[in-house]
Amino acid sequence: MNRVCRVVTATVTVAAALTLSACGSGNSDGSSDGKGPGADTGARKSASPSAVESAVTDRPEIELPSDLSYTFEWPKSGDKERDAVLSDGAQSVKAVDLAIAHQDALDKPYLFYYEGEAAAGTEQFIQRYVDNKARTTGAYRFYDPKVNVRGDGTASFSYCEDQGKAFVMYLKGKRIKKTEVTADSYVAYQTSLKKNDKGVWVIHDITSQRGSAACQP
Repeated sequence: MNRVCRVVTATVTVAAALTLSACGSGNSDGSSDGKGPGADTGARKSASPSAVESAVTDRPEIELPSDLSYTFEWPKSGDKERDAVLSDGAQSVKAVDLAIAHQDALDKPYLFYYEGEAAAGTEQFIQRYVDNKARTTGAYRFYDPKVNVRGDGTASFSYCEDQGKAFVMYLKGKRIKKTEVTADSYVAYQTSLKKNDKGVWVIHDITSQRGSAACQP
């Protein structure tokens, strides 16, 4: 089974496109050479010096398995709101991985950062991992962030993800499915966010493009 990306095509919402074959063909039992049922989970530890600490005190604690790491190449801009979008964006990614590690499609931490169609699609995405008793392992890199904060409390945020060193691990026997790096290992994301009454930048829409030319090394 190929790894299901946390991604969808640039013209389709997450809720409509999260399937186990989203990143390629394969069988749901993990018998192919693909990366498995999803694009994230596990303990992505951010190596980013850019994430800012939020003033929100009731944020969920996110502690993930040690075999999964993150690098966020998202430098600070010095702009408070822009940097808050970057920080909340990083936390939203980790929160989804936490749900997958917990094997819980209704895990509360990710629902802190997602709402509407984005939350519904993310729930379906996490459930794919749960159904296949799997999570991911390895290293993820996030880069080329572009943030546009508007005066009405909304923002757009796009970025790239390098999944070349990330793989799915099936929980039974901790079997890891590895694949070689191709153009499809690089994914472009586009998110729409709004600032809620807690001061959190919450994702309400997310689209993506696997193999995006803009994200190729």
